[in-house]
Amino acid sequence: MTDNVRTGFDAIVIGAGFGGICALHKLRNELGLTVRAFERGGGVGGTWYWNRYPGAMSDVDGHVYKYAFDKELLQQWDWSSRYVSQAENLAYMQAVVERHDLARDIQFDTVVESAVYDETDAMWTVTTSRGERFTARYLVSALGPHSSRNLPEIKELDRFEGTVVHTGSWPEGLSVEGKRVGVIGTGSTGTQFVCAAARTAAHLTVFQRTPQYVLPSGDRPVGTDEKAAIRAGYDRIWEQIHESRVACGFEESDIPAMSVSAQERERVFQESWDHGNGFHFMFATFGDITTDPEANQAAADFIRSKIREIVQDPETARKLTPTDLFAKRPICNEGYYESFNRDNVSLVSLRENPIVAATPTGVLTEDGVEHELDILVCATGFDAVVGSYKQIDIRGRGGVTLRERWKDGARSYLGISVAGFPNMFMVFGPLSSFSNLLPSIETQVEWITELVGTVERTGKSSIETTQAAEDEWVEACQLAAGETLFPKVQSWIFGNSADRRPKTIFYVKGLASFRAKLREEAARGLTGYSLQGTESPVPEPAPVTRP
Repeated sequence: MTDNVRTGFDAIVIGAGFGGICALHKLRNELGLTVRAFERGGGVGGTWYWNRYPGAMSDVDGHVYKYAFDKELLQQWDWSSRYVSQAENLAYMQAVVERHDLARDIQFDTVVESAVYDETDAMWTVTTSRGERFTARYLVSALGPHSSRNLPEIKELDRFEGTVVHTGSWPEGLSVEGKRVGVIGTGSTGTQFVCAAARTAAHLTVFQRTPQYVLPSGDRPVGTDEKAAIRAGYDRIWEQIHESRVACGFEESDIPAMSVSAQERERVFQESWDHGNGFHFMFATFGDITTDPEANQAAADFIRSKIREIVQDPETARKLTPTDLFAKRPICNEGYYESFNRDNVSLVSLRENPIVAATPTGVLTEDGVEHELDILVCATGFDAVVGSYKQIDIRGRGGVTLRERWKDGARSYLGISVAGFPNMFMVFGPLSSFSNLLPSIETQVEWITELVGTVERTGKSSIETTQAAEDEWVEACQLAAGETLFPKVQSWIFGNSADRRPKTIFYVKGLASFRAKLREEAARGLTGYSLQGTESPVPEPAPVTRP
């Protein structure tokens, strides 16, 4: 072997966000493997390292946007508000890495360019942007769902003399205070940015591509007594989360919306509106908001009425009001619609008045108006989940690339394994559970740890999913999605990003159902997998009960 090939690793982990940190900890500290992790950023954090834009924060309650495995840190960690800011999330991740001594096995500022499987040696060879090559038996990709950025197509954008920035790569130190700012996009990121930038920018022009249903977040300080109650109840909280669909820490409703009176529906919707949180409004009010058109219409009408009530200018309210189904990943923010009552905020509906070109001092819209800007912010989202895999040359059996394997749509078994790619595991890959990210990540990493542990205990050389198991899971995911209203709306949930993939990229039945599938697979003795190497019998893995 040449000098630039480094051997001796049991596992390689790509990424040092929530998924990569968890995988590194479990494989190294629990299984005792030698592990090397690679991270393209200069520090840990993944999404929370790169997304430093004003207003960036999690949109699920902060106390459940944590790892369950570090119980001691859960008792020690403090947080200021119901929702946790980018800086606080990053500090938490750094604390986990320090507590478990993980940084010594993470190589930063390194991009993985290729990963090739050698069938003879049952080894993966990983090549990095530094010209290094590393070999390992196991490859764990924790690339994150939001790391491949989409950029808008604007004619002559290179003529613009101001600053152009994507929210997913916000430069440290860039301030919008006192600046003329334009933002394209009003999804989760864009609406967060609008709420923050409206308070400090000299003027904010919001270029809206699609009107959104935006719920109040209900953000507020969390008091000492409330924190103490949360810490004392964490065992119960995690148990409830594992038995729920979206894993956000609240009781989900199973009551049909049309089974109660119109007055009762209004009361329930108002109560959730006052409580705050998008997932709460979609899943805690009634059990059929995402499946029954009439129930969905009732929820959508309620939000539309709130837009008309809040936004003072009728024409602006009209532009902000969605007309399609309430069937995307729910968005919540504090004061989004109220922002458009400010004198320094204006709205441009790109459906009615598209951008035709950039100018040296701003952008020109179809109505002939030049919008003068100092900063143009692209809150235009990501090629979610799948996009990051397109940036790495991953080759499995027979030299087949993952791009070839996924040319007709991303496929996997349980969002973790791909047929033809032995000993490769994805954390939150395509067709993972549609739910709160952290419990989903921990569930998958626990399962990956079980699979790797099985190979290690039996002396096998490799494990991979069978084609039959993958086919069945893909079909199950598509059928589950078809039972909902989600496919009826263009959304990144269905891969409707850069290349308009028409298929779901999630298992929409949620975490409890997903965990049940893992228990079924374990009880069957891993029949959805093929183990190769020695002829040792495969022991039944322990049931997956931890997050």
